Amino acid sequence: MGEAHRPPWLWLRVGLVVFVLAWIVGPHLLRASVPIFVVFLVALGLEVHFLVSALRGDGPARAPDRSPQPVDRAWYGFDGDPEEDELVAPPHAKPLRSFLVGLAVIAALIALIVLVDRNSGWAAISGDRRAEAVLRFSQEASSIAGKPVAIRCDERDYVGAVQHADGVATVGGDLAILTPEVCDDLYQLAFEHETNGTRTGRALAVLAHEAWHLRGEADESTVECYALQSGVELGRRLGLSEDRARQLMRQQQVENALRGAETLQYRLTPECRNGGALDLEPASGAFP
Repeated sequence: MGEAHRPPWLWLRVGLVVFVLAWIVGPHLLRASVPIFVVFLVALGLEVHFLVSALRGDGPARAPDRSPQPVDRAWYGFDGDPEEDELVAPPHAKPLRSFLVGLAVIAALIALIVLVDRNSGWAAISGDRRAEAVLRFSQEASSIAGKPVAIRCDERDYVGAVQHADGVATVGGDLAILTPEVCDDLYQLAFEHETNGTRTGRALAVLAHEAWHLRGEADESTVECYALQSGVELGRRLGLSEDRARQLMRQQQVENALRGAETLQYRLTPECRNGGALDLEPASGAFP
């Protein structure tokens, strides 16, 4: 069978395997920007499509049957081999078998991703490097908070803290906790000099946000506004150009307005603007 006649599911599986391997061993930007579950959902949808098409007979034309035809059997008295006839697979067996193979490939790749994920991200960074990164994050948060504070990277709750999806802190306290995902994004920027678009911007905003809580600001909307402004200088200190840092914070400002009703307390007010009451540097002419 030539390449032009190879079944489409074969190329789908080859492409899926190649992409997953590239996602695993490729740059951090690829893993951060492409949710792998979306790729698997697309692959599963195509497998279902190929199965339905095959069962409905919409697939490529079958090869002609070169066995003796009924008229030849009747004329020449060729009855065939009864046992061979019994071994002929039903017409639906091949597409079903192909579909099951496709599911097995997808399941195996998902298992591989889960295995790799356990040894990637923040958890995959050596203990010494994580300690160095946490110290750096703490120094940056202290600069914003105006006093010595500490940053911790884990998933545990912190009793008595204001909390949202990416971090927790006690208003006026000296400790903030960030999720490992945020810490990993900050690490990639500060130590590996890699950025991943909106995730980098979000990580900068989260660190600045929690630092403003530690400074003593309680109102979420006000803190969010201050964090976007502080995030520009924070991003510059961690390795971004000022223009790029400002661009990322402006993206966060736009995304703030697009978030759902469950985040209304974080919604920026009309005073969060150039020259507004929440502008930390009204004389600069730049915002955030």
